[in-house]
Amino acid sequence: MPLNIPIVLTWFRVALIPVFTVLFYLPETTLSLQHQNEIGALIFALGGITDWLDGYLARRWNQTSSFGAFLDPVADKLLVAAALILLVELNRAPAWLAVIIMGREITISALREWMAQLGKAKSVAVAYIGKLKTAAQMVAIFLLLWQGPLLFMAGKQTQWLGTVALYVAGILTIVSMFYYLRVAAHQFRE
Repeated sequence: MPLNIPIVLTWFRVALIPVFTVLFYLPETTLSLQHQNEIGALIFALGGITDWLDGYLARRWNQTSSFGAFLDPVADKLLVAAALILLVELNRAPAWLAVIIMGREITISALREWMAQLGKAKSVAVAYIGKLKTAAQMVAIFLLLWQGPLLFMAGKQTQWLGTVALYVAGILTIVSMFYYLRVAAHQFRE
């Protein structure tokens, strides 16, 4: 396993997951719910920033590796899954939508693994629709975790905008899943 800054950032993102999760189980006598929300949202945002940064640095410094290519999406999916499960438990996101989003992630990961075994990984590389889905998902989760006033928005507006962004992410999740399945469809027939 190569050890470089991009991979360290990815491992850091994995290490944030238990910290992020435990934060929401602290008693309110230790940390108020508002502070849990704000710190949790900031930890999630830090995870999103490291996701962008590790990929940028790996490409810029020519430090890409097969291990990094494996670990990066796993770290992303674990962070998003942990956040979605917490949001469902906190009654800030519907369980059915979280299941759709996580189910798509598992399906597309399996599809990419299968296509890689066939030597056709590039045909299911991340497409623009997948990037849009990820952006909507990250904004939605951040806003739903934050839950309070933010910039020009009151707490209810933040929650409303986060909910709308989550539904947009859900729609893009389904559309992008069908896009990737359509791209790989000719392999299903063989």
